Amino acid sequence: MFDLDNVVAEDVQENDLEEVVMGLIINSGQARSLAYAALKQAKQGDFEAAKATMDQSRIALSEAHRVQTQLIESDEGEGRMKVSLVLVHAQDHLMTSMLARELVAELIELHEKVQ
Repeated sequence: MFDLDNVVAEDVQENDLEEVVMGLIINSGQARSLAYAALKQAKQGDFEAAKATMDQSRIALSEAHRVQTQLIESDEGEGRMKVSLVLVHAQDHLMTSMLARELVAELIELHEKVQ
């Protein structure tokens, strides 16, 4: 995947930006999918597996968040980053995944208490 380290927003080619955005979508989607897999494991009473799966989800989400942070930093608040529908979609995926992980963590905790 394209790495934005030491790259100024105006130096990012459109194809490179699309690659970065797709990385955001893929990592965010992976994080959300893993969170729901962890919930399924918890519902089956396998809390150790659920914890391990949530750890994998955290790693995927951390990677997506790292890329988002680099995009924000490279823009320097000056609006130099080209905003596209795909970029907005990627941001939506990231925020939805973050919320899903938080809610799934609470649900897993509740399942554990009930059992």
